[in-house]
Amino acid sequence: IPVQILNDAKCAGKAEKEYGALRNEEDGVFICLGTGMGGAVFMEDKLLTPKRHSGFELGHITIQKDGELCKCGNHGCLETYCSIKRFKKALIEILDLPKETKAQELLEVLKEREKEEKVEQKINEYIENLVIGLSNITNIFEPEAICLGGSFVYFENILYDKLVEKFEKGEQFFNKDSLPKLKLAMLGNDAGMIGATIK
Repeated sequence: IPVQILNDAKCAGKAEKEYGALRNEEDGVFICLGTGMGGAVFMEDKLLTPKRHSGFELGHITIQKDGELCKCGNHGCLETYCSIKRFKKALIEILDLPKETKAQELLEVLKEREKEEKVEQKINEYIENLVIGLSNITNIFEPEAICLGGSFVYFENILYDKLVEKFEKGEQFFNKDSLPKLKLAMLGNDAGMIGATIK
């Protein structure tokens, strides 16, 4: 039977564009923050698709010259600082929890220990790095909205409000008077499967 193959983040982005948080936006960016960091860009309701490769590897925007080594081989990639996998790993080390601690277990611990200095410092550092990346993406694509998906949504109570507050200060934007809305993905882990069915 005929099949079609598409990157998982782009499938999730298509689902959010068709049925989720980006459905009312003509120009939007979807970012999947999880094990890594993938993305999809929509303009005039269409998914942008380069001719040569899948493109829009938004996680590999450089945010720190001579920064940490990324698994792609470059240094200072946004993904290296802002994947939820890296964020979770850092918090587990700070809180001295077992390496195999699950996200839900970590969230339970954070309810009690979120205000500890090292934890707060890590959260603020994560948000600052993500805002740099989102600012670059905004300056390039000028989306009406940016949708954040993947495992990020599980950390909504810890990250989202602080991220929006920092983002809306507009310190690193070319057009400070027209910032995009920051939205959380609505379709959860099913987004990729839903998007894979959309032609």
